[in-house]
Amino acid sequence: MLKISYDKLYNHPLKENHRFPMIKYELIPEQLILENTCNESNFFEPGLINEENILLTHDKIYYEKLKNQELNKKELRAIGFPMSEKLIQREKCIVQGTIESALFSVKNGVAMNIAGGTHHAFTNRAEAFCILNDQAIAANFLIKNNHSKKILILDLDVHQGNGTAEIFRNNKNVFTVSFHGEKNYPFRKEKSDYDYGFKDGTSDEEYLNKITYEIPRIIESFEPDFIFYLSGVDIIENDKLGRLSVSINGCKQRDKYILNYCKQNKIPLQISMGGGYSPILKDIIEAHSNTFRLAQEIYF
Repeated sequence: MLKISYDKLYNHPLKENHRFPMIKYELIPEQLILENTCNESNFFEPGLINEENILLTHDKIYYEKLKNQELNKKELRAIGFPMSEKLIQREKCIVQGTIESALFSVKNGVAMNIAGGTHHAFTNRAEAFCILNDQAIAANFLIKNNHSKKILILDLDVHQGNGTAEIFRNNKNVFTVSFHGEKNYPFRKEKSDYDYGFKDGTSDEEYLNKITYEIPRIIESFEPDFIFYLSGVDIIENDKLGRLSVSINGCKQRDKYILNYCKQNKIPLQISMGGGYSPILKDIIEAHSNTFRLAQEIYF
């Protein structure tokens, strides 16, 4: 059975300009149930991650400042969200959801997190709506607890996974891959183990040709026993933060390729949703929902 982490703390107080992109976390499960792709039994509500597992990845001084609401004005500006204790609780729930999803993946091949993909969170700082790096924490958890030895983090969000790249810069057990917009945020990029920047306006054929050529080569070379996939849909053509021109169907074909490849090669796969900022809400929901539909179709 497909297992999907769905935290019910999403409804934290936000300024109105932040509320629109957040509502997708409420609408995606509703859509999946309405269309009978999933039912209530597919969803699980994770607990809160314990501090020991957070500190496998994040600096203790940073985490204590975050937990005690002691970040300075510069640090808060870098986040972009108004901070609150409820926001931190939600982030801890999201990260635990990715850990629990990863454990389901080890047994069932794939599992998903409605949220997550907080790849701009560094070892010792937050950035761009990301305060704890869910897939990085889960990767370190799997390795520490002997669930995995070699992990690949495949980041196909339109923005480079700069925090993830920094966290694993000197870790030979985790290979970081980021395909992103060359001229998009972050404007000062970190060095992943593999980076590729697409030109503004890149459309389906060029995008799909590149990832379907490079990704098998990367995986075959590194030989991971687990993959974390950040399946951001901010690559689609009308995304207000994306700058690429991939169609919704092209985005779906990308996900279909990744899921089929991992299934055929028996590599457990955890998926976090990442970005999606189209001004047309139904496009965000459709693009994200395609990833869940494909997971059901391909694995179950």
